[in-house]
Amino acid sequence: MTSVGIDAVEVWTGKLKLDLPNTFAPQKGDDPEKYTKGLGLEASSFPDTYEDIVTMGANAAKRLMDRKGLTPADIGRIDVATESAFDNSKPVSTYVAGCLEQVYDGDFHHANKGERKFACVAGTQSIDDAYNWIAAGRNRGLAALVIATDTALYARDSSGEATQGAGAVAMLIDEDPNLVELSHEQGYGSADETDFLKPQQQFPSVDGKRSMQVYLARMREAVEDLEAQLDEPLHPEDFVYVPFHTPFPGMVRKAGLLGYRHILRDTDIEDEVAEEIGRQPREESFDDRESYEEAIQSYMDELKRTEQYRSWYDATIEPTLNISRQVGNWYTGSVHIARASALQAAAEAGRALTGERMLVASYGSGAQAEVHAETVCDGWREEIGALTIDEQLQRRYDLSFEEYERVHDAHNHDLDTEVEEFTQPSGEFVHAGWGRMNERKYEYVE
Repeated sequence: MTSVGIDAVEVWTGKLKLDLPNTFAPQKGDDPEKYTKGLGLEASSFPDTYEDIVTMGANAAKRLMDRKGLTPADIGRIDVATESAFDNSKPVSTYVAGCLEQVYDGDFHHANKGERKFACVAGTQSIDDAYNWIAAGRNRGLAALVIATDTALYARDSSGEATQGAGAVAMLIDEDPNLVELSHEQGYGSADETDFLKPQQQFPSVDGKRSMQVYLARMREAVEDLEAQLDEPLHPEDFVYVPFHTPFPGMVRKAGLLGYRHILRDTDIEDEVAEEIGRQPREESFDDRESYEEAIQSYMDELKRTEQYRSWYDATIEPTLNISRQVGNWYTGSVHIARASALQAAAEAGRALTGERMLVASYGSGAQAEVHAETVCDGWREEIGALTIDEQLQRRYDLSFEEYERVHDAHNHDLDTEVEEFTQPSGEFVHAGWGRMNERKYEYVE
């Protein structure tokens, strides 16, 4: 079978910054460490007044196409994953294509376009769709453009306000990829859950405690499902990195511990750990589920303090969180910036990754997790080295709290608030007003 995977990736972050420990925490009367150590966040990215999911997605896509020397004739499919869509009929991909057609010769009239929705897992589902399209031989030699773009905004004074973020990730899915080769095996964990939803509303309704429980439960099911397809159980040393969906790094700390505990079972590492804290409890040794869960929790409390776990987490999970700490939650793009963050850290450390595998763990509320393996390809270092995310983060406008409140109101669909832009657009697509049917209009600013 022909190798199919992610050939290239580009990122576009919202152009405004909200400093959580120094700007947000004092206004909320909170200890800054509630955000830096508790949530694991330093800052949130925020869209300027002329930015939205279309501009961010189109700007990331243009940057990718320019770098790869692509034209519309090279793209046979455009899929946009978002949970911030503003139209229940017309997909965001059509707006993105319309933007790109302003700056390229040719058009996307023969490209299949769509929009994926399943909360934050939709970006990975869009990659799966593109993979299947190519693997089935229906792509006519063309590549797919997958864009995950969101404005993850919460109502002011809500529990999720500090985790906000805005940005887009554009990925080129193609044969013989330069970045990572995708596996045809996935593990799924899915159930009808009500932990996070947006019933005809812009800002989400969230049950934070329940969402954490559902996230961990679906992740465990997905790992179990993946293991059922493989010849042997997963081992902690199988993967060089494990990028998780990262609504905030604090949640990944819990997911990493749960995942490590699960794949530790019946391994040589469990034997090593047993000398310090004993073997992992097995459910069949207990008379009831409650007693087993209490024993497992006690075991995990001790496991996270062991040298084996701390070393694994620092090497395998921590590098995936570097970008997320600075931008907050990007919903559909979250796991994809975790992948980019890991590869960027490896490049900076001069690591040799070609042929190594990553275990990518995606999640969407409502709820579904997907876990699959990816193999790092020969061209990974050049591709990841082309990212300009560090420069983008440094250029962001640092909002005061009063400015944050004003721009938040400007993006609130229920308010009619006029706010001047904080930054000057240059070489990018911008939201330029409204059309005759109240549709959004976009233009490219040189």
